[in-house]
Amino acid sequence: VSDLRSSALPGSLDVSRSMFDLRSPPHRFMKRYDSVSSVPSSSSSRKDSQGSNRSLDTITLSGDERDFGRLNVKLCYAPSVEQIWITVLHCKDLSWPSSCGENPRICVKGILTLPKQVHFKSSAKEGCSDIEFMETFVFAIKLQSLQAVRLVFKIQTQTPRKKTIGECSLALRELSSQESSHWLDLSPPSK
Repeated sequence: VSDLRSSALPGSLDVSRSMFDLRSPPHRFMKRYDSVSSVPSSSSSRKDSQGSNRSLDTITLSGDERDFGRLNVKLCYAPSVEQIWITVLHCKDLSWPSSCGENPRICVKGILTLPKQVHFKSSAKEGCSDIEFMETFVFAIKLQSLQAVRLVFKIQTQTPRKKTIGECSLALRELSSQESSHWLDLSPPSK
């Protein structure tokens, strides 16, 4: 079990210290971790320093609630040049249907849900449970426009055929010039 009070996190690439520091105000923790199916740390599960769930109670998951994996992204807004910086770091504990084959090529497609949507896509990597992307995308968009939209991510197989295997989204109302790190739980693709 990791000591969440430890200050030995500065060298870590995938942990936002404020997200896991339980001494910070709870409202700050909840706003930073805006995931599709997040569970407050005080209830049945808690994220450790690697972002994985450590169950504190027995939880029975139905078929719809199984773990599809998590996506780690960092966001930053540069007000002086009116640019949003989106860094796709990696997918963890990723799973896909057997119909996609053993090692499909996998990419992350991003969508900014502005009236005129902005799309971007990472390079395709060989499928495995942990995939590092480490790719940054920069767009010149006014902050006021971004604060009312969501950033949607779709995890897609490229081979043997294009298919969305999971998705997640994040509201951008908290966007600021301070880089923030987010772990987003993947859910099954919407119909």
